Amino acid sequence: MRDNAGVTDEDAPRGTPLVDEAMKKAAVAWVSVAGGPALALWCAPLEGALFVVSGPGEQAAPGLADAAEAQVTLRGDHGGRIVTWPARVTRLRPGTEAWDTTVPLLAGKRLNAPGPTADLVARWAADGCAVNRLAPAGEPLTGTDLPADAQAETPRDTPAVRATRKPFRLHRVRRR
Repeated sequence: MRDNAGVTDEDAPRGTPLVDEAMKKAAVAWVSVAGGPALALWCAPLEGALFVVSGPGEQAAPGLADAAEAQVTLRGDHGGRIVTWPARVTRLRPGTEAWDTTVPLLAGKRLNAPGPTADLVARWAADGCAVNRLAPAGEPLTGTDLPADAQAETPRDTPAVRATRKPFRLHRVRRR
């Protein structure tokens, strides 16, 4: 890590390669706060974390704005759960350096946003929208660590063999 990157050891992401790769491709995350139900939330990956915007005129995320930690579940290309990990939640406040550098980048990734990016950032600040940073805060959960209502089961053993096929023939050669 560069010395002048502005990131301390406390802020450094603690994710695994699986979490890091899943976050890079995430557009939607299922976030659970304080053992509550997981809600599907629009998110944007940035700087080794996921950012979620909630509040007036944006998505509802009850409890996330005041939470210190949450559980984040991401899906894979196949549509099913790929990883669930604990996250440290940090709220960005308007007027701070983190807000001024991060939120315009986040607003630029917001699909179907009315008006220019600067107006969106100003609206988020004026309306009191919560911009939360969800950073990995531990090892991802395995299939045995998931709650009983997760509807997930550990993969079954399989021999993973393909049946051999007979070679394809265009025609049969007759012998005379």
